[in-house]
Amino acid sequence: MASVTPPGLAYEVEHDPVLHRFQARVQGHLALLDYQIKRKRMVITHTEVPEAIGGRGIAGELTKVALRYARDNKLKVVPACAYAESFFDRHAEYQDLLAT
Repeated sequence: MASVTPPGLAYEVEHDPVLHRFQARVQGHLALLDYQIKRKRMVITHTEVPEAIGGRGIAGELTKVALRYARDNKLKVVPACAYAESFFDRHAEYQDLLAT
């Protein structure tokens, strides 16, 4: 697993390419974003942040890290979970990554 933590973040974000997951452990709780790669597309299938650490922007940070990975690897993105869909609705700066 490789750390892909953005500067200034209070917790570490890791990428596990074998499990197709970005994750962060915060106060003993695991937050995650699962994805699949299909035909040069990153399909974000699941985002989960335990209630105990919710409301801190953790899902947003995991999504930003995943989208940076997609951009760096020239992948288009399919938001296949509700959180990823709403993230794209709120962040116009990532619209270029959306698969058409």
